[in-house]
Amino acid sequence: MPCHLLPISHKRAALELAPQDMAYLPMTIEPTSSSGGRSFASAKPGDCWTSRQTWTALALVMLAWAIAAAIWPLTGTVVPWDSKNHFYPMLRYLGAALANGELPLWNPYHFSGHPSVADPQSLLFTPTMLLFAWLDSSPSMQLFDLVIFAHFLPGALAIVALFRKRCWYAAGAVVAALIFILGGSASARLQHTGMIFSYGFFPLAFWLLEEALDRRSYLFGVAFAIIAAMMTVGRDQVAFLCALTLIGAAVYQLLTAQGRPAYLRSRLPLLLFMGVVGGFLLAVPTVLTMQLLATSTRPSFGYGVAAMGSLPPSSLATIFFSNIFGSLRWSYDYWGPDWKSLAEATWTDRAVNYLFIGTIPGLLILWHGIAAGRLLSKEFRFFLIIGVIAIVYALGHYTPIFVRVFDHFPAVDLYRRPADATFLLNFFLAFAAGYLVHRYLKDGAPSLTGWWRSPRRALGFAVASTFLTVLLVQALRMSASAHHLIDALQNVAFGVAVASMAITLVLFRGTPRARHVAAIAIVAITGGELIWRNAASSLNAEPAERYAVFQKLPPEQLQGLQLLRQELAERHKKGERPRVEILGLGGAWQNASMVLGFEDTIGYNPLRLANYERAIGPGENAADPNLRQFPSSFRGYRCELASLLGLEYLVLDRPAEKLPSHFPRLENAKLLYGSGHMWIYRLSAPTPRAYLAEIIVPVDSDAALDQDDMPEFDRKKEALIDEGSMDQLHGTYTRNAGEPVLSPKPTNNNSVRITNYQPNSVTLDVTSTNGGVLVLHDIFYPGWEVSVDGKTRPVLRANLLFRGVEVPVGRHKVEFRFRPLSIDNLVAAASDLVESKLDEATDGEAR
Repeated sequence: MPCHLLPISHKRAALELAPQDMAYLPMTIEPTSSSGGRSFASAKPGDCWTSRQTWTALALVMLAWAIAAAIWPLTGTVVPWDSKNHFYPMLRYLGAALANGELPLWNPYHFSGHPSVADPQSLLFTPTMLLFAWLDSSPSMQLFDLVIFAHFLPGALAIVALFRKRCWYAAGAVVAALIFILGGSASARLQHTGMIFSYGFFPLAFWLLEEALDRRSYLFGVAFAIIAAMMTVGRDQVAFLCALTLIGAAVYQLLTAQGRPAYLRSRLPLLLFMGVVGGFLLAVPTVLTMQLLATSTRPSFGYGVAAMGSLPPSSLATIFFSNIFGSLRWSYDYWGPDWKSLAEATWTDRAVNYLFIGTIPGLLILWHGIAAGRLLSKEFRFFLIIGVIAIVYALGHYTPIFVRVFDHFPAVDLYRRPADATFLLNFFLAFAAGYLVHRYLKDGAPSLTGWWRSPRRALGFAVASTFLTVLLVQALRMSASAHHLIDALQNVAFGVAVASMAITLVLFRGTPRARHVAAIAIVAITGGELIWRNAASSLNAEPAERYAVFQKLPPEQLQGLQLLRQELAERHKKGERPRVEILGLGGAWQNASMVLGFEDTIGYNPLRLANYERAIGPGENAADPNLRQFPSSFRGYRCELASLLGLEYLVLDRPAEKLPSHFPRLENAKLLYGSGHMWIYRLSAPTPRAYLAEIIVPVDSDAALDQDDMPEFDRKKEALIDEGSMDQLHGTYTRNAGEPVLSPKPTNNNSVRITNYQPNSVTLDVTSTNGGVLVLHDIFYPGWEVSVDGKTRPVLRANLLFRGVEVPVGRHKVEFRFRPLSIDNLVAAASDLVESKLDEATDGEAR
């Protein structure tokens, strides 16, 4: 790093220094706002960094990012697991829909139909991914990874701006940006694409908030609202925690400002303006997601479920020693805290529990930050508060605080894993390390001797040494119990060796120029170590061949897939819409139906419609056949519901006779293709996707789903209509449940034909002799509208899970359209949300 990476002094102070020392004195003047309020920062931008220093810092961050991003394609790997099993197919489906001239509001290829518009992970409301999908409708996995990795850049560059604003040394800004991109959860959980978006935009939103408040600028306020909305639109827990942090930053600014009443009066209209703009941008996606949650498998979590996602305290050892638990071993023999090694129930794993930020940054935090107390400095106080809250929240049930937060703080129960706060923890650690580099350059290294003479220094030394000792004892004990003590000690020895060299490097560098040389080494070593350890590691990389379904299939699977696609294409030409179940072929196949164009009855998504889950039992993922459940309403592939779904093809990784013992037998199934790891069966003939029922049976659909059998009805001429839809009928077609099945007059002239089938709309040509209810075996969900000859009619809940509409005598054009963004649907969703919150409040007062 060149000398100009370090701030120059104020001109007046510079006159008192020798020219060779001018580059090392930091700015110390604190500006005040026009209202007398004290700014977040310690100096005005530009007073302490030259343009050359700014551009050099930005260039170094970009260079490190580019080197790290190149590791994946150079090693032939891609970011694995959720990134390719879930988010990449979502992006491909989004791109295909845009290329076809429509928004993918509804996804027919996922769990027999899924409201993409309400799913936070569909990428539909993420502007950067919407633009990406529009530019390239079929990107490669490598390009997808590059675009996701690019979402770190807004935050990393904003960190440079935040350091410049505070007149903290540029070398510290580079270190902080490197840790932000490659440290801890940022690298270990790169697969969690939605969280990366939230995390990546957070520092930029933070910087824009500061600028808006300092300048009292409505232009910066609009920019903040837009970026904050982009940060939170994923509606994940990282977005939730980052949004709370931004609120906390604004409150902290108000509380610490000089002349608080005047400051509040001058900024309150701006704060309200930013809140209104941000609320407006987030209103629609938030309302639609809450509408989905109300009918989903996970509207909220109980404390016990959430507590299982707490960060085990022993994981904190990975902040300082990257591989002390074998987290980075390509043999995947991790022996750290997870569901196998802990007595208490947990679903954290080696990726969630990985926090490494670099050996030297870890040393600076222990030595300069805790032992010497530099993290207690007033100028760093807010970031210290963030760090403390993040670590306490992440530890979850290991502290007595989380249970109270969970019970009393709104929206916490929407999320199942407090360990997600490690993203916020990594932001704090990045800022702390960068700030301590700044303090080292400004004040030199704190002495390692004489600390016992100062009670404050003695306390800091005791806290730091005790903290590290406890972590090491816990980690080595766990390693010994797993028979990996030698491996753990080797990693500790490596870290100690690097730390010892770093101590030698900084202890004997007393002059400003010598500290500058040491800072260059700190930046280089930290960047090199983070790229070596965390870029394309076993935590975030797998060979691209493991996701061959998106790239190039082996010949045996390609042949079977081509046979199935050809048969489905021929069926579609006839107006038939058979569904497929893909099970057991591996992670990438779970949502591959979105790319292949198969209407799959299962898939991979933690957020599913509750009624569909109860009735069909698909489970969260389709990778392991052992996880496929068969509830009483869906006892096998020949049952009534399977027939109504139109489930006609089963794609497996093995022959049917080798399925787990709880699987029903595939009676009368025809083997279409079988070889190696792909076996395709055609099941018995299903019910047509759409038909006309002239007799209806009123049922309580929710109660019927809990029964051992579906109510009896003639699926060729009758339909089960939910009791809640009965008052929307005008004709009389009723046969009460329990009465004998009637035989209506022959209706040979009745016909139903699907003339156009699109993700967001279905058009049918219907001819009815006596009138009745048209049943379309597509999933019933709010936001679907239907018209008969252009006139809007109510959508009926038919055959427990599906959609229907009353059709009069004659020939008619019927069109179902998914319009979740209509005013009627949005108002209904918002009203239901308000009503449910009022009911919750009433119940709480009653208790």
